[in-house]
Amino acid sequence: MHFTSEQRLDDAVLEREFTLGEIPGILWTPGSASTSAPAPLILLGPPPLGLRKTYPRLVTRARHSAADGFATATIELPGSGDRPRLPAAEQALADLRRAMEAGAPVSDEIIDALILPLVDKAVPEWQAALDALLSLPEIGGPVGYSGGVISIGTRLAVVEPRISAAVLFAGSFVPRAMFEEARQVTIPLHVLLQWDDEGNDRQAALDLFDAFGSMEKTLHANMGGHTGVPQFAGDAAAQFFTRHLK
Repeated sequence: MHFTSEQRLDDAVLEREFTLGEIPGILWTPGSASTSAPAPLILLGPPPLGLRKTYPRLVTRARHSAADGFATATIELPGSGDRPRLPAAEQALADLRRAMEAGAPVSDEIIDALILPLVDKAVPEWQAALDALLSLPEIGGPVGYSGGVISIGTRLAVVEPRISAAVLFAGSFVPRAMFEEARQVTIPLHVLLQWDDEGNDRQAALDLFDAFGSMEKTLHANMGGHTGVPQFAGDAAAQFFTRHLK
């Protein structure tokens, strides 16, 4: 991990950009991190739009988490931002757009081609980032995961034992294979669902929630579109992490 820049935000949160090989990322640590015990860590899963486009949302989440005593980090997803495009995913995305514009159902084949290669590449990168982050003296466990693509969070919850709890955003298509993986998830889950999300298959999201094998899992469904998650829903997610990571 190589830090490329740092700045103090006006609430004293330290923001540091880094690279991990070819992967860009950002780390935020509480202002008191240098004088207190190592902070628990929350991994912020970004949408596949690029860190530059989603930075305002990510830094807002990071600052709220820092106020609760958490460090947070995010990395650029494969094929996003300035990273090389994934040709198969680009083709699947074009097929998805054509189907949606025509009012046709989105086939399982399109969803699989769009999501599964992204999960296969992103999860090992998240694990490598976690290795590097946990080697820093100002960061300790436990670790949480927060965000979408929900299939990435599902896979991480299965294969990464260092993640103790997860907040998952049900706002992306779900491949068929993920339902079997969901049955293997056992960590506490807090799932956010926007009921009128124009780009989400609501029934698939509900079926995925039903499939999760966790003994503690909570579904927070709110009216509104994809970006309309109400503040109180975010507050409930923050309380979930405070309960499980502190």
